[in-house]
Amino acid sequence: MRSQKTVARIILISLAVVLSIGAQAQQWIKDMPGYDQYQKVSPKIRNSVKPGRISATWSDDGKTFTYNQDGKKYEFNVKNKKLVELGEADPEESPMVRYRRMYANRPERGRQYTETKSPDENWMARYKNGNVYISDAEGNNEFAVTTEGSVEKRITFGTATWVYGEELDQITAMWWSPDSKKLAFYSFDMSKVRNYFLQYEQTEIYDSMNVEAYTKVGAVNPVVGLMVYDRETKKTTTVDVRDGLPFDNLVVGHYVYGIEWAPNGSELLFHRTNRKQDIMELTAADPASGKCRVVVREEWPASFVENSPEMKFLEDGQRFIWNSERNGFKNYYLFDLKKGLINPLTTHEFEVAGIEKVDEKAGNLYYMARSGDNYMKLQLHRVKLNGSDDVRLTDPAYNHAVQLSPDAKYFIDIAETHDIAPFSRLVDAKGKVVAPLAESDMTDFNELGLKKTEIFTYTSADGETELHGILHFPSNFDPSKKYPVVLSNYGGPATNGVRETFTTPNPLTEYGFLVLSIDGRNAAWKGKKMLDKLYGNMTIVEQDDFAEGIKSLYNRPYVDKNRVGVFGTSYGGTTAAACILRHPEVFQAAVANSGVMDWRNYDNIYTERFMNLPENNEKGYEAAKLANYANNLVGKLMIYYGTADNNVHPSNSLQLIQALQEAGKSFEVQVGPDRGHTAVNTERMMEFFIQNLVLNK
Repeated sequence: MRSQKTVARIILISLAVVLSIGAQAQQWIKDMPGYDQYQKVSPKIRNSVKPGRISATWSDDGKTFTYNQDGKKYEFNVKNKKLVELGEADPEESPMVRYRRMYANRPERGRQYTETKSPDENWMARYKNGNVYISDAEGNNEFAVTTEGSVEKRITFGTATWVYGEELDQITAMWWSPDSKKLAFYSFDMSKVRNYFLQYEQTEIYDSMNVEAYTKVGAVNPVVGLMVYDRETKKTTTVDVRDGLPFDNLVVGHYVYGIEWAPNGSELLFHRTNRKQDIMELTAADPASGKCRVVVREEWPASFVENSPEMKFLEDGQRFIWNSERNGFKNYYLFDLKKGLINPLTTHEFEVAGIEKVDEKAGNLYYMARSGDNYMKLQLHRVKLNGSDDVRLTDPAYNHAVQLSPDAKYFIDIAETHDIAPFSRLVDAKGKVVAPLAESDMTDFNELGLKKTEIFTYTSADGETELHGILHFPSNFDPSKKYPVVLSNYGGPATNGVRETFTTPNPLTEYGFLVLSIDGRNAAWKGKKMLDKLYGNMTIVEQDDFAEGIKSLYNRPYVDKNRVGVFGTSYGGTTAAACILRHPEVFQAAVANSGVMDWRNYDNIYTERFMNLPENNEKGYEAAKLANYANNLVGKLMIYYGTADNNVHPSNSLQLIQALQEAGKSFEVQVGPDRGHTAVNTERMMEFFIQNLVLNK
């Protein structure tokens, strides 16, 4: 699990509904109610809407842009508002192809690149057997930068730990300076870190063992450091990442990550936090002496700070825009590497959500913010770099994505909501619509009889906060009938299952189910104090809210409150198990895939960030141990785990299985032999729900 909304996380959440480990239907489901309808309609749902969403490429002068649509390539002239067809679309220009190309060669999950080429392309740095080596670009004349590294002794240079890769997004461990003269790299002393042993290849005649230095909650962390090698002087300098203080839980420098060189290469920049992660400093190091100084310090004693705030340098390489939650909401601030804070750029009591463009010539920042008529609707704003004249440029009734022209005189606006399909238009710098560009084609959607999703509101379990859910209906929905309900949730901190983006209905509805997702007090985008309510209480606060979200639907005549299921993967597996064990009065069936069943089993960076250290929150950790609720099981539970899951280890599911057995409970277990962090086959899951929420009711 990653705490930040990386691409990998987004993909994990979005695919949690359909992720499976097999392609063939299960043997029973073909004869079950709803199967024929599912087979008839579900393959058509995904492509039932031709979205009016374009991905444009602006010309350098901002006078024209091109885009692909319906297999054709078009050019739009801004001045005369004319659209010209250029011919067949180039498939290599599609967003999906660009995305795949961008992430094609990324390291495996939790790992780092083992080599990196210098900016001038004359040198190559490599990690091998615990040490850093440099050669020319072709691999010749290689020499060792470090020699003390030893995988056996668990002291390494030029790589990082699996947990650093997973939770701090650290896929790099060596960094060339802009002038290619210096190489910064990680050092890790893992000699006191306990190993975790995971059996691989259990379906083979002979198995193998994966051994990982893996710090679980409350355990000893590796000692992290940074070093800089100077090619010209052949000297290696150790960066004083903790300002001479000893490595302990309180020191700011317990975690070191987010490493990059300042634009002019004069300093090495990095983030450092204490173990609790309620203090974070952007730090600058002198590569010659290793001495460090603090550039920005962020503190949030009530819970945790943002680990990796958005940051963008201006053209001078000294000033930069920084995203901070210091006022309780994400806002932008202008800083100088040497002088510190220059001025706030925004002071909203809603969240900013991404820098679109900095127009230094005009002195403007263009950025997205959650200032629509609800927090899920992103809007484009413009503000002066002195913090004045903030203006919203988009219609607050919609959620927006934009593509600004190079001169910032125009932008392409893609607008939508959960029940309004996307449409694109050209808008000028004053927010005036210049020309429509594309509308979504809903013909097939309507001919199939598909139903739009519905967002509903409910009140949190503590009776204080308005929250949201989103409901999906089958195409043959009949409001006079009662339907079983299935909750499809992830549910982790700072994640969202409800969005103001148009989506086709979940195909699983065609089995004859209502499918919904719910945001509790775990939801992102609502300010820092919202997540403070979850802090130290994971698996309790958000799960209580999910139960309240289900209860809020009881007054609908077509909702059968006695036939409610829940499923999810990873944190969603935790959600599924917690819901049926802690709220047996609400949930009658659950499929828990690869879930954390006791937070003391999980890695410390993620868990302690949201739960505090175990010695400070013993009550919270014990409350979240799902084995403690084994006696509560009344409904039907399926537990799935992969035997080779190096993220959420099999011990999580096995501990819950043991507790349920000791409690004399009947339940089902599905195992993915030699599978990693995955989920049970979707058809088998639906067999389970149909058996227990339809046939046996």
